[in-house]
Amino acid sequence: MYKQIAQTWRKIYKENLEVLRMRAEKWRKEKAIVRIDKPTRLDRARRLGYKAKKGYIIVRVRLSRKGKRVERPRSGRRPKHMGVVKIKPNVNYKETAINRVREKYPNMGVLNAYYVYKDGKYIWYEVILKDKNVED
Repeated sequence: MYKQIAQTWRKIYKENLEVLRMRAEKWRKEKAIVRIDKPTRLDRARRLGYKAKKGYIIVRVRLSRKGKRVERPRSGRRPKHMGVVKIKPNVNYKETAINRVREKYPNMGVLNAYYVYKDGKYIWYEVILKDKNVED
């Protein structure tokens, strides 16, 4: 069954179906970090350790796809090219999403995260959390 779900998701992404774009419209109006009832991509969540039982939660994180440029120097002696344009971030979007969720839910342990969707402005990840105090 999960193989079928994975194939369906691949088809949806490839064809960029209206269903996914409509969801993204709703997600844009939500807050940046939202707890959801069930995973959007069940096959991926199960592969990464999610179980539909007490102690496991899913959180959707919205990240901006802006550039990661450094602020340009405003005063004092400046270097010739100012070291602004070719600076890359040390962490990728997935790690950034995980770190933001870790700050918001300090009592939960992060199992993993997976990509959901991106458009021109935002990128969404879903992070799987497990309560540290609940036994399996």
